[in-house]
Amino acid sequence: MKANRKVIMGLGNTLNCDEGLGVHLLKQLDAQLSNLVEVELLDGGVLGLNLLPIVEDCSHLLVLDAIDAGKTPGTVIELTRDQIPLYAGVKLSQHQITFQEVLGLANIRSMLPENLHMIGIQPADLSIGVEMSRVVLDAFPDALAKTHILLKKWGLL
Repeated sequence: MKANRKVIMGLGNTLNCDEGLGVHLLKQLDAQLSNLVEVELLDGGVLGLNLLPIVEDCSHLLVLDAIDAGKTPGTVIELTRDQIPLYAGVKLSQHQITFQEVLGLANIRSMLPENLHMIGIQPADLSIGVEMSRVVLDAFPDALAKTHILLKKWGLL
């Protein structure tokens, strides 16, 4: 069966300040794109390996997430399919499965979505708390604009 879902997935833990920005971006996008029927908007939270079946069932997958690329906090970061690192490195526990490793497993199984893209923001504060930093919130309009551009490029908007 050919993968055919078109998904925008927000990732992150909303109890760790900027870590939850992917989920918050998804909520804003949902409000902007309420009439978009071809695309599923999914809150992936911190579900880890449970997201593998969804990833493998996608033809188009856009991931919204906090991305630590060593940039200035608030920098909007875009990664294409070939730029996304698929493994995060050594873990202290088997319970620490990251989304990068989910993508790595999909790749090993030759089920990585053909159209895969990440849009995120360099976080400023990953401490415990529900308030996001001002610098990250200020970057939301740019991240959302880049999302709209990508959806148009994919013919979904």
